[in-house]
Amino acid sequence: MEPKRLLTVGEALQRPLFQHAKVVAGAGGLHRPIRWVHILEIASFEKLIHGEEMILTTGIGFQLDRAASVSFMDNLIQQQAACLCIELGPYFQSVSDELLELANRCDFPFIVFPHQVRFVDITQDLHSLIINRHHEALQELESVSRAFHRLSLTSQGTLQILKLLHKSTHAQLMFQPLAGKPICWPAIPAEEQGHRLQALKGFREQWEQLSPDSAPCVHELDGQTVIVKPVGALHQTWAYLLMQTDLKPQEYDFLLLDSAALSIAQELLRTRYIEERKLFSENVWVDQLLNHRVEDEPQIQAMMGPEFKRVSERNYHVCLIELGHGQDEGSATEEFDGESIRYHFCLLLRSTFEKHCFHPFITLKNNRLAVIAVDMKSKVRTKERLQQALESLREGQADERLKNLKLLIGVGRGYTQLSSTYNSHQEAVQALSLYPVLGRPILFYDELGVFQLLLPINDGTTLQQFIRNYLGPLLDYDQAKGSELVLTLKVYLDHDGSKQIAAQKLYIVRQSLYYRLEKIAELLGPHFMAPEQRISIQVALRAYQLLYPDKFVTASPPR
Repeated sequence: MEPKRLLTVGEALQRPLFQHAKVVAGAGGLHRPIRWVHILEIASFEKLIHGEEMILTTGIGFQLDRAASVSFMDNLIQQQAACLCIELGPYFQSVSDELLELANRCDFPFIVFPHQVRFVDITQDLHSLIINRHHEALQELESVSRAFHRLSLTSQGTLQILKLLHKSTHAQLMFQPLAGKPICWPAIPAEEQGHRLQALKGFREQWEQLSPDSAPCVHELDGQTVIVKPVGALHQTWAYLLMQTDLKPQEYDFLLLDSAALSIAQELLRTRYIEERKLFSENVWVDQLLNHRVEDEPQIQAMMGPEFKRVSERNYHVCLIELGHGQDEGSATEEFDGESIRYHFCLLLRSTFEKHCFHPFITLKNNRLAVIAVDMKSKVRTKERLQQALESLREGQADERLKNLKLLIGVGRGYTQLSSTYNSHQEAVQALSLYPVLGRPILFYDELGVFQLLLPINDGTTLQQFIRNYLGPLLDYDQAKGSELVLTLKVYLDHDGSKQIAAQKLYIVRQSLYYRLEKIAELLGPHFMAPEQRISIQVALRAYQLLYPDKFVTASPPR
């Protein structure tokens, strides 16, 4: 299958209407493409042409002025016109040496008609040819795109797509996955592959700014043009498709490259779905670890098989992700309960975690997704990168199928021994349970502070008694008077006793705060800010917040 190219100057000269025309200079540029034909009879035309036009003129615009004719041609060259055709006659009688020298120096085809010609016939003929070629190119593009799609459903689909893309473009192609060996077609030695990738290394940072929906990057390297197109889905890039050619790439090449990248992405996505289903069936041991059904390392190693050696002694966290619905709950529920949406979300999760150098082991039960996130990079900055991955997961729900999901996430502490997975899981459960209290969608257990102590002793009586011992008078007063002394005390202590900040946060004037603090001192005693008393009161406030999170709704400004 021959690639469709734009009409060139050389091809146009083969048309019957050009049988008497002569190329008097610039023969080195006969390969230049012609996008359109334009008749110009004025000297100032910068806003009239866009480049790659064949220019027809009688020379009336420069009225036998030699300098004006040279300026006219030079301006056309600057505007990247395809060629210049002049009709010899009363307005242009001879070709000057200056015109010939300029055309030859710039390989700009300079064509002369020795007698009068009908420009209207030329434009009609060439425009028909250009439009027909464009139509044929679109038909061929559609045909090749369908062939790409069919090949993506076969074994070795990526290689077959590269072969067809090469047949359609005659370019050197390279498929470079983020992890794995490149595939080249036509095949080239591994040493040369490495040399080419090393030469392109300086552009890698620019590629990483692109998404699969972005337009390709174009680079000039060693006299060749290299076009780079990201390949991926779910807002993640999985590979890059590179096209290297000696010719100037045309729109047809970009469209073919985009179609090939899309077909390869579909194959990769389908493969990842299959792998995700397989992982769901194989990772039974993940559930056993999380629920403490296996305790010692030899048992874990026997269950995990080869995976154990790869992740053993690496730092990991258990992340518990609760999948809820957005506003459109009725329509979302039906889709959410479908198996495909679960795999779809898990695929996005796996891709996001891998991007941040974590290997996730996943299990799903009801609406909760448990992930053992193993850090494959290092122990340095583990938590920071994990936070970025989780935030990216929450913010990356532009996917139409996932837009109604609401994610709440609890994260256990980091461990290295897999026998401690149960502990990290329980911590993640406790962190997730505090969402109604703290209101943050991502909660790390090691950031819970005193709640780590309060959760295990929340037996229904111990915390209640502790709260009554230290906050009882304030609670009774608030209930009787409808006041907000407990909230006032919490805000005041949370801001280290700063009256100015506390008044601002409570949206009250300083005098009102003074009155409330005097009442608190009257009810709790004048020494409530003494260290031991203050610590106990703050713990009691946290316990009250744990039991009654709605009591500490942030104050709103008065209307």
